[in-house]
Amino acid sequence: MWLLSTDRAELHYYHSPEDVPGGYAILSHVWGKDEQLFKATQKLKKQCDKDRTNPRDHCSEKVRQICIIAEKDDMRWVWNDTCCINKDSSAELSEGINSMYRYYALAAVCYAYLADVPSDGFSDDIIKAPFAKSKWHKRGWTLQELIAATVVEFISADWRKLGTKMEHAGLLSRITKIPAEVLLMEQPVRRYSIAQRMSWAYKRETTRVEDRAYSLMGIFAVNMMTIYGEGERAFQRLQEEIMKQSIDPSLFAWGAFHRITDNHTRYPLARLVHEHTEYKSYLLAASPDDFLPLHSGKTTFLPSLPRAESP
Repeated sequence: MWLLSTDRAELHYYHSPEDVPGGYAILSHVWGKDEQLFKATQKLKKQCDKDRTNPRDHCSEKVRQICIIAEKDDMRWVWNDTCCINKDSSAELSEGINSMYRYYALAAVCYAYLADVPSDGFSDDIIKAPFAKSKWHKRGWTLQELIAATVVEFISADWRKLGTKMEHAGLLSRITKIPAEVLLMEQPVRRYSIAQRMSWAYKRETTRVEDRAYSLMGIFAVNMMTIYGEGERAFQRLQEEIMKQSIDPSLFAWGAFHRITDNHTRYPLARLVHEHTEYKSYLLAASPDDFLPLHSGKTTFLPSLPRAESP
């Protein structure tokens, strides 16, 4: 994995997260229009070597500020997806996407930068406050980043700390529909059914349609090749990979429910009929949006079970 040195914002390569001396910080954010990319970071270093200047002083504001914050927290290294993945290489891009959940899980701290939240982003009506309405809560990639990272520190638009995931677990649960026990790291993600985990991604947005599937791979502990251009087929492949590793039938508990009013129905469960006629697959869902969030937030499907090995 490529990492930025916090003192100079120069790229260094380590074979795995465990090899990074002293650990590393990691950034979670919503991409803007003019992000600093991998090749631009390399080019900047070469120019600064000639000028004998510090590359960090010439980086984008986001890269510079996250390096400064991490350095103040005694972190020597920071990972930022915009400039630590060479997206011109399909192999490096696929490796980075498949490893991303692990990167966040093993980070010493995750800084969640909320570009649309001021430092006074809380109010008495917290659910309507800028913090609760941030775009960060609606993006596809930030779901796994919020869940995977043990320590998440929220950062305001003016680069001030807004508190941690642990401190705001109750509010975050209301915003995201993720159980507080997951956010507090009291229950592992695997204890929740496939359908419930899928529902956490309901209405989350990504720039590329394929990323709606790729951003969920870590949550379901699966790996698969990334093929940009395959469109909605990516989400179907994700479900196929999940089926190879789990016998949890809730994968098929998607779509609208219709209640049967026939008084002669013998079994209560038979009164609920799942409607799968709106999608050509009839078995697999078209997107995470087909897994409707549970209104009460209390019901939990049967936990996912590992597939038994063949004798």
